[in-house]
Amino acid sequence: MTAPASRILAASLVGTAVEFYDFYIYATAAALVFGPLFFPSEHAQAQLLLSFASFAVAFIARPIGALVFGHYGDRLGRKSTLVASLLLMGGSTFAITFLPPYAAIGVAAPAILCLLRFGQGFGLGGEWGGAALLAVENAPPGWRARYGMFPQLGAPVGFIAANGLFLALGLWLDDGQFLEWGWRLPFAGSILLVGIGLWVRLTILETPAFAAMLAHEKPPAVPLAELVRHHGRETICGVAAAVTCFAIFYIATAFALGFGTTQLGYARGDFLQLQLGAILFLAVGIIAAGWLSDRTSPARVLILGSLATIAVGAAMGPLMQGGTAGVFAFLSLSLFVMGFVYGPLGAFLPGLFPARVRYTGASVAFNLGGIIGGGLTPVIGQALTAQYGIGAVGWYLGGAALMSVIGLALLPKGAAHE
Repeated sequence: MTAPASRILAASLVGTAVEFYDFYIYATAAALVFGPLFFPSEHAQAQLLLSFASFAVAFIARPIGALVFGHYGDRLGRKSTLVASLLLMGGSTFAITFLPPYAAIGVAAPAILCLLRFGQGFGLGGEWGGAALLAVENAPPGWRARYGMFPQLGAPVGFIAANGLFLALGLWLDDGQFLEWGWRLPFAGSILLVGIGLWVRLTILETPAFAAMLAHEKPPAVPLAELVRHHGRETICGVAAAVTCFAIFYIATAFALGFGTTQLGYARGDFLQLQLGAILFLAVGIIAAGWLSDRTSPARVLILGSLATIAVGAAMGPLMQGGTAGVFAFLSLSLFVMGFVYGPLGAFLPGLFPARVRYTGASVAFNLGGIIGGGLTPVIGQALTAQYGIGAVGWYLGGAALMSVIGLALLPKGAAHE
């Protein structure tokens, strides 16, 4: 691999690593500490629901960020837009480090928390699409899916960094210290990842596809308008295709952590260790899916992964109630299957749109899929468990996967673009 290619792939990976680090430390903190700190209530279940509701705020911001960053990414270029999205996303996460609790400043605490969460989501709205384009628009022939899997590999990298840090804090601090100040350290540490990401991204050039488009035509005045007029069906199918990866990820991470520590009686550190081992299966699944996608097609691999997710959902209830071995089996299986519904998206979604509206199209599809598949998933999972038991969450996951299967089946023939 040449040095420029190494920098390109590193630049595409590091942003999504920051993305998943930021989102997972928020999801973990929401499951463990944000309830009592920022949402006082006499009932622990109500605290957890309110905390997970703040988690969902970013999913409202994501499509707005996708539209704004997509607009400038299609008009001004991929590189500068990616730098701006990383700064906003990382800066919002870092600011949470210094937020006083409800006991100190009252209702301003949850209000500011939700505002910073909105900033996270707004920056993220432009992050994934740009990172995917950076990879696939620089890919040599026959390597689009394998290049496109590098942004996806940021998910296990960010997850391992976040999970490992929370696990270390659990071993180092007692519960009182963790609740008082220890949870803030992962948010402070995000600034290091952002610094690395900026350094890498400032050393790369604009993508060949965007440069070639500018050489032959003017960029669209309003990329969203052109997307809606000429690529509406592809966008809807892309949204549906992205639903499953969000649903399975947040069920296997944020929801599972909250359920495992509150309903199953696991210590926080013990459950984090299970998740840390299981996340390695996500990396394996992403790599396998990227390789297979270049030999068949990303759409076929996504259909395979979505069908497998339905089976995972059916097995969720028995496995999550099957002791430590069953819980680890569910986490590992679900994250491995997630690799097949997440890994190919890096090549699949950009391939639905021509270069002139590709940033907007890929970003909008990915982030609208995130709202449907992940925005309220921890909250819905908590409510379903309380009313019907853990098995109902598995059927909810199966329903999300079925939505993706239908969207992929309705994809127009010949929709792929180079």
